[in-house]
Amino acid sequence: MNHSEEEIALTTKQLVFVVSDSVGETCELVVRAASIQFHENAIETLRIPFVEDEHTIVDIVTQAKAQQAIIAFTLVNEHHRDLLIRLGQEHEVKTVDLLGDLLDALSGHLKEPPREKPGLIYRLDDDYFRKIEAMEFAVKYDDGRDPRGLKKADIVLVGVSRTSKTPLSQYLALKRFKVANVPLVPESRPPEELFDLPAERCVGLIISPEKLISIRMERLKSLGLKPEADYAQLERINRELEYARGIYERIGCEVIDVTNKAVEETAGIILRRLEQSRDD
Repeated sequence: MNHSEEEIALTTKQLVFVVSDSVGETCELVVRAASIQFHENAIETLRIPFVEDEHTIVDIVTQAKAQQAIIAFTLVNEHHRDLLIRLGQEHEVKTVDLLGDLLDALSGHLKEPPREKPGLIYRLDDDYFRKIEAMEFAVKYDDGRDPRGLKKADIVLVGVSRTSKTPLSQYLALKRFKVANVPLVPESRPPEELFDLPAERCVGLIISPEKLISIRMERLKSLGLKPEADYAQLERINRELEYARGIYERIGCEVIDVTNKAVEETAGIILRRLEQSRDD
């Protein structure tokens, strides 16, 4: 069977090592921003944080070569940056320095060397602790685990399975918002606490049936299950989405179609609407 170049491109996935001498969040965000410009699931990332010695860098390049991975990195230590680039060239591994050129340019203009201290951006101030608290909140109240968390949340996401509730919760937590999410299943009644919340704090997530079928079939395959399962059938999905719309109408909340939206894009819509509601 012959495959077109477009079909081959859509099945190709590039592994990117996200390397940092701190937590690696900045590097991963840049890689994710770039990945959005390509077909869905084109990029797979492996974060390697707290890289602080030469042996680790050697291991990283060796593993990247074996897995045909690209290395994107944010290292503040000039020696480590130079070593990673040199080893990448020697082993024919593509490396992308996301921080070094800017550090060099700033150093030249400011006439002073960089401090070369990893993680300064995450200094232990009040803002940092708010971020950690929000991230812990998102984990604790993920997937409707404890309805008591709904009243404590800044944002409550509601939607059927595979509408990106969890990654969206985590992304908004990075923005210091406490987020809980509630899964909707026709056979299970949502917690009563959901209907006691102000509508402006809730967001309903909707998606096209065709897109949801595709996502769920991939999920079933990854679990080693048959794609013919009821979970990925059109009749079942239409019933779930109709049920979700009824819940959204009862809550009176905003509804966002996530069909062709990246997590960052959906989060941007939520944050803009939240800001507007505070200004009103």
